[in-house]
Amino acid sequence: MSNTAKTLVIASAVAAAVSGAATTATAQAKEKCYGVSLAGQNDCAAGPGTTCAGTSTVDYQGNAWTLVDAGTCADIELPDSRKGSLEPLDRDLPA
Repeated sequence: MSNTAKTLVIASAVAAAVSGAATTATAQAKEKCYGVSLAGQNDCAAGPGTTCAGTSTVDYQGNAWTLVDAGTCADIELPDSRKGSLEPLDRDLPA
């Protein structure tokens, strides 16, 4: 194997390792934020009577969560001075 080919193989391996580390870091930098998703756009856990992703039935449903960047949940601007929460909320639940 030529030196150029070896260099290319090593560079490719390094690029793949760095790319994998960046993906892992991004996945770890997310958190569940309750009460911020629109109806049908939650990531999971929308309370009793629902199954998972996309099953919330009310905008900003307090017991439905969406993954957001870590540390941003409480800063998400919502109508009527609502705020996101790291814990399920008892507000905006379906009737």
